[in-house]
Amino acid sequence: MRVALQVTCVNDAMFPETGKAVVRLLRRLGVEVDFPQAQTCCGQPMVNTGYVDEAVPVVRTFVDAFAGYDAVVTPSGSCAGSARHQHSIVAERSGDPALVAAVAETGPRTYELSEFLVDVLGVTDVGAYFPHRVTYHPTCHSLRMLGVGDRPRRLLEAVRGIELVELPHASECCGFGGTFALKNADTSVAMGADKARHVRDTGAEVLVAGDNSCLMHVGGLLSRQRAGVRVAHLAEVLASTEDDA
Repeated sequence: MRVALQVTCVNDAMFPETGKAVVRLLRRLGVEVDFPQAQTCCGQPMVNTGYVDEAVPVVRTFVDAFAGYDAVVTPSGSCAGSARHQHSIVAERSGDPALVAAVAETGPRTYELSEFLVDVLGVTDVGAYFPHRVTYHPTCHSLRMLGVGDRPRRLLEAVRGIELVELPHASECCGFGGTFALKNADTSVAMGADKARHVRDTGAEVLVAGDNSCLMHVGGLLSRQRAGVRVAHLAEVLASTEDDA
């Protein structure tokens, strides 16, 4: 199986350890992983703010970069959701039948990390070890757009040494929402403060999620509050072993 990592913009620019964790994890599970150098943005920021025409060349770059792979794996429900649901809208808008056909090929083969592990590889125990008290936040796009359900939680429950505690009001949005956080900053911060309070109430050492954009938002608030809670992407937890500890 030829698998490509779509690392995402925010991870490439700010959280490169997450991309490295995905590669370590998949290689440990016997998967050959490529990193296509031509990849750029998935186009979601443009689409979400109404610049659908401007997203056409970005989507074209995406399908060209990931053509020919059996699967595209991304550590982001947000970006996977864009590839699976928004790219077809952009392609239809372009009026280019070749782009429509290309999107029909790459979209269904693009998976959020937990989907790929559970649905494609058929594993929940990935051999991870993470001896910490953890709570999990299900991000909006993974929960509502992709419908990943309990896959991330099943993966976490199989991690050796972990103490997984339920996050109150887990399905509520953290308030980030990409450009929403810029256009509606006060509302975004208020929603984030609610999420941070619920995280603190769990007594967790680590907040885990599948999107670093959400972790950046809530983690920033927890840091300012000196809550003593750190954040970690799901991939980093699953890539951890007893050697790391």
